[in-house]
Amino acid sequence: MHETQRKFDQFKLAAPDSDTARRMSAPGQTYDEYLAWWGYDRKKLSSDYKDDGHNILLDANENAYGPGLAPDPFGNGSTNGVAVNGSRNDTPEQGIDILGLNRYPDPHQYALKQRFCDYRNSQNPGGNGLRPVNLFVGVGSDEAIDAVLRCFCRPGQDKLLTCPPTYGMYAVSAHVNDVAVIHVPLDVDDGFALRASEINSKLTAEPNIKAVYICSPGNPTGSVVSKPAVKQILSHPTWNGVVVIDEAYIDFAAPSDSFAQWVLDHPNLIVMQTLSKAFGLAGIRLGVAMTSVPIARLMNNLKAPYNISSPTSALATAALSAENLAVMHEHRAAILAQRDRLLNELLAIPGIGRLRGGTDANYLLVEVLSAPSGSGKRPSNEVALRVYETLAGRRGVVVRFRGKEFGCQGCLRVTVGTEREVDRFLREIKDVLKEVYDEGSRSVEVNGRDEEELERREKSASDVVA
Repeated sequence: MHETQRKFDQFKLAAPDSDTARRMSAPGQTYDEYLAWWGYDRKKLSSDYKDDGHNILLDANENAYGPGLAPDPFGNGSTNGVAVNGSRNDTPEQGIDILGLNRYPDPHQYALKQRFCDYRNSQNPGGNGLRPVNLFVGVGSDEAIDAVLRCFCRPGQDKLLTCPPTYGMYAVSAHVNDVAVIHVPLDVDDGFALRASEINSKLTAEPNIKAVYICSPGNPTGSVVSKPAVKQILSHPTWNGVVVIDEAYIDFAAPSDSFAQWVLDHPNLIVMQTLSKAFGLAGIRLGVAMTSVPIARLMNNLKAPYNISSPTSALATAALSAENLAVMHEHRAAILAQRDRLLNELLAIPGIGRLRGGTDANYLLVEVLSAPSGSGKRPSNEVALRVYETLAGRRGVVVRFRGKEFGCQGCLRVTVGTEREVDRFLREIKDVLKEVYDEGSRSVEVNGRDEEELERREKSASDVVA
């Protein structure tokens, strides 16, 4: 038996960096010794930069302007978002009923689904109209990502197709479900465009591909995908599988860029959205999948009975009211204004190269160059990584290093923040780039001795999924 498998069987449920692992260490064995036994070095374990109360977090594509909620989100005279104990009624804005928390939540979430359908249908006047029976609601989009694989893919047999560079959670969920991942990369020479013909060829050659995951706007590319390209995939004459379009950031693009209404005409299409981004409600973990009635029924039958908590449901439903939607749109407008400003001013800083991808989301993907000027400058992972680490470790500004992803050499992904946050980011990255280049006059590029350490640092910076 393989040694790693033997150890895994011995310590099945003990994640290496967990309290469980510490408890399961042999008597007298230190935690570092235990990790070494597994082949880990704690100093080299991947870690994310966290907020210490002073950091500027431009790394997870959160909404820096806060929740899209009015001061009295439920319209009941409360300014803290909590209804008076025991005040219960049948209106969607009843609030969070503290005394009602002893009861399980609604397993079907019809009121929430209807409110979501009303909002999306209002963006498509004259359409057939989404209905609650077309919807699945889950704990963020991640639950829907996982549910699709469990619905349509047989572990160890079927496959998932993704289009790198893309959201890392697709591969994570596939690996958890023992589903192999096939890649058809986006066209890096054409604005990260979807390569529909190549995807269709792969679907023909490998019919056990049961799902195609497409991110639009792309993460980390920030570009919406072409509707004709998606139409070409949906029109494949023989393939039997589902096309999943992840629209987590669609509210930062034009309403016409969404594929939501297409699910009414394409029975194998699933469109995922979330309240985490434009709505500023990442903390409540609410995602939605829109699809044909048979697939929605299958996904709803698969989920846990009470997957959406009562507080989450109440806040999500309230966020879709007219008053709170107005707040969301106000925040969205502010983000788009700062996005335009960030794009213009960032690209003018010496050492920043091209914008990669598009401007359809609340983040930008930009190149960091090997030199601030001169004919030899090129996108550089070495410099980008040093800028990323210095910004986060010494300047309190956290962005994402994306240089190891396909077509993203030397790239940082920067979330659009508030005006104050953008001010600070622009100031800090300009200073850090100058500092790195000044040090680089001695040696910006790594030599042979440092390549292993650089690889470790790049992997650590790239392991963050969001």
